[in-house]
Amino acid sequence: MQIEVWAFVLAVVGALLGGLVAGFFGARWYFKKQLKENPPVNEKMIRAMFRSMGRNPSEKQIREIMRNVNSQN
Repeated sequence: MQIEVWAFVLAVVGALLGGLVAGFFGARWYFKKQLKENPPVNEKMIRAMFRSMGRNPSEKQIREIMRNVNSQN
């Protein structure tokens, strides 16, 4: 049983395109799931962290920490 060259090339290209599409949607789903389970840090979380340590942060401290966190990304 022999397969034509053009049929083989078409099958390989089709498999690659199918894998790319499946990988894209799989990665997108996983990324959304991770963001839902582990939301990014926001100002409310920083205030709660400071309060848990027994400190009352100023707005300047909050903005500075947010700027540092955002610059890390």
